[in-house]
Amino acid sequence: MKSEPDDGSVDEALAAPRATVPWTGVRNYQARNFMRDQMKIGDGVLFCHSGVEQPGIVGLAEVASAPYPDPTQFDPKSHYYDSASRAEAPRWIMVDVHVLRKTRPLALMDLRAHRELAQMRVLQKGNRLSITPVSAAEWRFIQKLLNQKH
Repeated sequence: MKSEPDDGSVDEALAAPRATVPWTGVRNYQARNFMRDQMKIGDGVLFCHSGVEQPGIVGLAEVASAPYPDPTQFDPKSHYYDSASRAEAPRWIMVDVHVLRKTRPLALMDLRAHRELAQMRVLQKGNRLSITPVSAAEWRFIQKLLNQKH
């Protein structure tokens, strides 16, 4: 799950009550569908920062809630307001994310150097999604990388 630090950094999430934050503002149907259809409470999350010099993993988290309607879609003052969305049929959903720990930065460009991650969706050319699935094998490999001493 990618977030721009100006809009929700790993440090801000860790400082939140119970280190849990609502993952609001997803406005891509495919990313929404990943949250809605595939994420379950307790699933691991790679917390990534984008919109920075070296986008990449900066923390580990877990899904902390079932999907539910994103309230920002109904708030005309929100940057994420969607005038076409209705309370009786919300277009956009979200989950809460509980940050477990901050990690050493692991840049996406460095991840591309590992053949074990060649199929990782977030590393594919042209990927712009803020939320992408990670396979169990990719998760395990990234855990090994994060645990290496640097």
